[in-house]
Amino acid sequence: MSVLESKIVREMVETMSNMYRLGWNERNGGNISCLLNETELDMMLPKKMIKRQIALDFDVAKLMGKYFLVTGSGHYFKNAAKNPEEVLGIVRVGGGGLDLLWGLEDGANPTSELPTHFMSHMARLEQDANHRIIMHSHATHLLAMSFTHSLKEEDFTKTLWKMCTECIIVFPEGIGILPWLMPGSNEIGMETAKKMETCRLVLWPYHGIYGAGCSFDETFGLIETAEKAAQIYSYVRAQGGIKQTISTQELKDLAAVFGVVPRKGVLD
Repeated sequence: MSVLESKIVREMVETMSNMYRLGWNERNGGNISCLLNETELDMMLPKKMIKRQIALDFDVAKLMGKYFLVTGSGHYFKNAAKNPEEVLGIVRVGGGGLDLLWGLEDGANPTSELPTHFMSHMARLEQDANHRIIMHSHATHLLAMSFTHSLKEEDFTKTLWKMCTECIIVFPEGIGILPWLMPGSNEIGMETAKKMETCRLVLWPYHGIYGAGCSFDETFGLIETAEKAAQIYSYVRAQGGIKQTISTQELKDLAAVFGVVPRKGVLD
């Protein structure tokens, strides 16, 4: 089986195409990384030939020897389906940085947000060994909401929970929020990773959203659910504001019935 025929690459391309279709990843905006397991890798690349090496300027010791499927810097999500070998790459974390094993055919590097991806992978793997996807998009309504809503995490989370009944079930740990920081920097990577220790969703105000999960479907669905809630919030404000909503007690009842633990401080 070739890399292009593999299930994981086909899922990556389909997810990227859907994100572009929804308007979340315009131009070269957004990025995804997927931790590959040995079985997947051996089926795709039985001969692990190094095409070139890529330097890193941050500590990835905890990921040493691991393999990732990543999006390329400067590449457009809309082109993933027709040119996956240019838009995507498979890399191995080595002692001198990254070994490129496949893809990024035009000489591109992995996403400029790689510090955030790798630091977030390290944070999430400590919470759940099955968390292998980190996904970043410029989800429209969450981005808009960061301009008009309180950025206190408890307030933002509660508003999203109140917009859709499923929200407290899908992301009971709520949403982490950073102050504005320079994208692509080690600083924003470290701060995102800190939030990822307790949240699977992290909002970069005026920029976009990060999500983490076990599969492409789960991670996409996590962002999709929060984005749908933000979209409803936008519609509600445009229609004159909230007249009625899910009550705090009803949110507590939902959590109890579905066996989830709501983030402390949101419903207190």
